[in-house]
Amino acid sequence: MDAVPTVKRYRSIWISDVHLGTRGCQAEMLLDFLKHTDSDHLFLVGDIVDGWRLKKTWHWPQAHNDVVQKIMRRARKGVQVYYIPGNHDEAARDYAGLQFGGVQVVDEWIHTTADGRRLLITHGDKFDAVVRYAKWLALLGDHAYVTLLHVNTAFNWARRRLGFSYWSLSAYLKHKAKTAVEFIGKYEEALGEEARRRKVDGVVCGHIHTAEMRDIEGILYCNDGDWVESCTALVEHHSGALEIIHWAEVMAQRTAAPRPGAAPAAAPAPAKEREPA
Repeated sequence: MDAVPTVKRYRSIWISDVHLGTRGCQAEMLLDFLKHTDSDHLFLVGDIVDGWRLKKTWHWPQAHNDVVQKIMRRARKGVQVYYIPGNHDEAARDYAGLQFGGVQVVDEWIHTTADGRRLLITHGDKFDAVVRYAKWLALLGDHAYVTLLHVNTAFNWARRRLGFSYWSLSAYLKHKAKTAVEFIGKYEEALGEEARRRKVDGVVCGHIHTAEMRDIEGILYCNDGDWVESCTALVEHHSGALEIIHWAEVMAQRTAAPRPGAAPAAAPAPAKEREPA
């Protein structure tokens, strides 16, 4: 009989850009992540529900409802759940300061890690000039992006039929675009400057669907990625060390693990925790 996978416990977990209500949302993969992880704090860093897309067409399969139920269940069990709305679920910003089923809605939050670092948590769209000053252009870009995600979904359906694991075509194309790389760099610098202005040690954000953790002139910049393309989360270990988890890779390793009785494969190198900056 196969062993039951253990639940990995962290001090804090950050997820964002789930985009429930869209066909590109990898809800099943997020459910698998939530099934195998637990934490004292859970931060929902914006764009959890895609209000932009739901206004145009209704798409809400059972897996999307299961994600909401699983998060609400964590709050009922005593996990500190904070919901920081983004631009795609901006209507929730009207409820900042309120609590729903144990989930606290806040415009932003400052989290203190176990090793004493103060991190500003914000979705990040306020630092995206396209969203702030030309929303119509952002909506046009959203339409093109959704089209690309449809292609990505069909591409991965074909990969599954052929026995391959999930791979994000849209993320690959985005990283190849020079303008996108330049935009990401400016976005990261803007968040770093805001953290410096607020006199905190770092910032945790989402919004641009690009998981990253790096030092920007003494400021720790962390982007927890998304659950449409990269399927990533940022976690804090009980030591205070931070790490980005790529869940598609975790699932692929689990699938590739030998069955009982099979010859053991070489064990992969253990993931390294990010040392405190």
